[in-house]
Amino acid sequence: MEKFEGYIFTALCSTNFLISCLLFSRVTREQREPYMDEIFHIPQAQKYCHGKFNEWDPMITTLPGLYLVSVGIIKPVVWLADLTGQVVCSTAMLRFINLLFNCGNLYLLYLLICKLHLREKTRTTSRRVLSALSLSTFPVLYFFNFLYYTDAGSTFFTLFTYLMTLYGCHKASALLGVCSVLFRQTNIVWVAFCAGTLVAAKMDDAWRVEHTKKRDEKSPPYQVPLSFSGAKKVLLFTLEFLTSLSHVKAVLLVAWPYAVVGVGFLGFVVLNDGIVVGDRTSHEACLNFPQLLYFFSFTLFFSLPVSLCYHRALRFLHALKKQPLFFLFITCVSLLLVWKFTFVHKYLLADNRHFPFYVWKRLFQRHELVRFLLVPAYVFAGWNFLDSFKSRSLFWSLAFLACLLAATVPQKLLEFRYFIVPYLMYRLHMPLPSLTRLIVEFLLYTVVNAATLYIFISKSFHWPDSTATQRFMW
Repeated sequence: MEKFEGYIFTALCSTNFLISCLLFSRVTREQREPYMDEIFHIPQAQKYCHGKFNEWDPMITTLPGLYLVSVGIIKPVVWLADLTGQVVCSTAMLRFINLLFNCGNLYLLYLLICKLHLREKTRTTSRRVLSALSLSTFPVLYFFNFLYYTDAGSTFFTLFTYLMTLYGCHKASALLGVCSVLFRQTNIVWVAFCAGTLVAAKMDDAWRVEHTKKRDEKSPPYQVPLSFSGAKKVLLFTLEFLTSLSHVKAVLLVAWPYAVVGVGFLGFVVLNDGIVVGDRTSHEACLNFPQLLYFFSFTLFFSLPVSLCYHRALRFLHALKKQPLFFLFITCVSLLLVWKFTFVHKYLLADNRHFPFYVWKRLFQRHELVRFLLVPAYVFAGWNFLDSFKSRSLFWSLAFLACLLAATVPQKLLEFRYFIVPYLMYRLHMPLPSLTRLIVEFLLYTVVNAATLYIFISKSFHWPDSTATQRFMW
């Protein structure tokens, strides 16, 4: 069975790569010149190709991981193939690096699914393979495989970091975490998540022991308690655990490689006077709490085929009936956050090349009350998100939610690319859906991918004050 599964997966990898190459060829023929953020990334990578490592474009806000990896791959190929001229580090050659990352992401997603759903291994061959293929074509991620952006590489090293954590290779995981941070500084959140899973495992053990002693059957050790009393109990236990020297010592003995990375990152932030390198005017952190609500809605849409069903909708209505005061409280808090903490980035209002521009213009700007009327939908989307984790342990869920907050809330700009890693982490940890649901999910992703690539290629336009061709994209 494993050998047969290997043949199937290899065939799918090959097919996926072939189709992606054909699409890549079409995109590159239509858009030969650097586009959008590529106007910064490609010249910088070309400088590195020519050995000019001391030159840096101040408009670039991320660390040079993408350029270093690109040079590390391209230079040996150029030497072996004896390539010369403009083809070396050309726009097409640099973009092709992300197609290689796409293959790597597909393989990593498959390995993660196998590891996370080990207990179901004997009867889920087709579901594991199709789930990995589907997630590798996740529309927001898949689109940027054809442009020279940091997303494919950033996702690759983040997934690789987490995979090594699951296998207990914490030194390797920490090193890969450094690589992920070199692609995008905010990936430090997911390095912290890897460490957090180790802390959560220790806390779950301690929680289980405590509740076994008390024989408290009302608070199962593997459920997030959606009540005020449950939240208070968890908070007190967390404070007690984190102030216990024996518990802290036990955690550090395992998680010290991640602590080293964290200390190193803090040193970088102090020396750099912030997380962002280069132009900081457009990347200012703020407490944009509605970003979390947008993420829940985004997640509900893309996971609709695998997460939502009639029975889950009934469970939501039952929970609403059982705990009306709790849901009323959550709704009021959400309304307050939307009212006082909604920030709108200037790019969201001005750049009509991005899909979020049209989401904001045609939905949120229709009327000032729209953002408040959407709160009930946010509450349902958030409940659906948490309900998908009911099989996960209590403190693992809390660690993930803490990292999700850190990854989304400080972002002022509504940018769907920032949701890629959080979404993949969410989807990976869901119970494996049925084959039918996976097929529907894959078809949804395929339709969205086809639509976005068609729009990008065929629906170009021009600004009144510019002759440059503009295209729609995520």
